[in-house]
Amino acid sequence: MTLDAMRRAILRLEIDAPVQVDGLDVPPGVPWPCIAVVKGDASVPQIAAASIIAKEARDKLMVRLAVRYPGYGWETNVGYGTPEHLAAIERLGPNSHHRMSWAPISQRNLSFENETFEIEV
Repeated sequence: MTLDAMRRAILRLEIDAPVQVDGLDVPPGVPWPCIAVVKGDASVPQIAAASIIAKEARDKLMVRLAVRYPGYGWETNVGYGTPEHLAAIERLGPNSHHRMSWAPISQRNLSFENETFEIEV
C-alpha cells in the first residue's frame, strides 16, 4: 500500500529525473532511477520537505475527519494512538479510516461501523 502510494505520487510529478524515497524499498513501476534512503528525511532535504508537507496535509485531513467522526479526538491526536484515542476505539469501535492491521485493532475482536467480525492474528 505505501509503495503503491509512493509510485502514484512519483508518476504524478511527471518529471523525468532520478528519485529518492524514504525507507528500505523502491516502489515498483517507477520508470526512472529510484533510490531508497533509510531515514532519508534526516539526510535528504527534498525528502525532509516532502515529509513536512505530508504531515501538515495529514493533520488537516484528521481535523476534517474529526468533524465527520466525533469522539475519536482526531482534532488533537491527529491519528496517533494516544490513550484517549485507544479508549475511543474501545468505546466506539473502529471505522473505515482506521487501519485494521494496526495492533490495537487487529489484536482484538472489535466492531467496524456497526458490524462485528473476527480478526485473525
